[in-house]
Amino acid sequence: MSAISEKIEAEGFAIVSAGQTRDLLGGLPDWAAFADSWNDLGVDGFMADGGRYRRRRFAAFAGGADGTIARKPHQPHYQSRDYNALNGGVQRWFEPVTDAIADHPVTQAVLKAGLDLFLPLTLDPPAAWHVELHQFRIEAHDGEAGLPTPEGAHRDGVDWVIVMLVERHNVASGVTDIFAPDGRALGSFTLTEPGDAVFLDDHRVLHGVTAISPLAPGQDARRDVLVVTFRREDVEEG
Repeated sequence: MSAISEKIEAEGFAIVSAGQTRDLLGGLPDWAAFADSWNDLGVDGFMADGGRYRRRRFAAFAGGADGTIARKPHQPHYQSRDYNALNGGVQRWFEPVTDAIADHPVTQAVLKAGLDLFLPLTLDPPAAWHVELHQFRIEAHDGEAGLPTPEGAHRDGVDWVIVMLVERHNVASGVTDIFAPDGRALGSFTLTEPGDAVFLDDHRVLHGVTAISPLAPGQDARRDVLVVTFRREDVEEG
């Protein structure tokens, strides 16, 4: 964890290999059931571009400075148009993450790792975090690309972000790009193995992912990721 922390502190982000993720999370127990839950996501009906290429589920948690994690009542996801010019400005209600996945040891380990990692990196750390968890599937077909970040390179309007790859099937491209606020390119990489992840300081960097398309024609492509964001409980999301 110290190596990840040092990388974030120095550069604003840290790329973490699947092997490092396993070490950080104490293994990836019951991974098959965890990953299989991405086969049960509803279509995102709030895509202002009319796209039907994204599926998702959503959950919110309270994360305490003492490491406690408690699920909050189901609620909408909201971003202002300052952070999401495409889909922001409205309350977006998504199907909830199932209890089985919210309580899954991989989910709980990711949440706990985020609390342990981000609290020491936060100036004037809060007593509690508002934590949002998103299960995303991006789909692509022949002649129809899938857009992991249709809003382009962006900040999420939070403090910290974790993005972890769950599965990548028949995918061409899907490259993650990191930028400074002034537009300078800071890094470019591809999450390829289940468990590959990136940890982001949302105040210091922007992130985006290039469109995906099928690697083998005639077969569907999909990119499954878990995204977890951490925002100070005492600050309203922008």
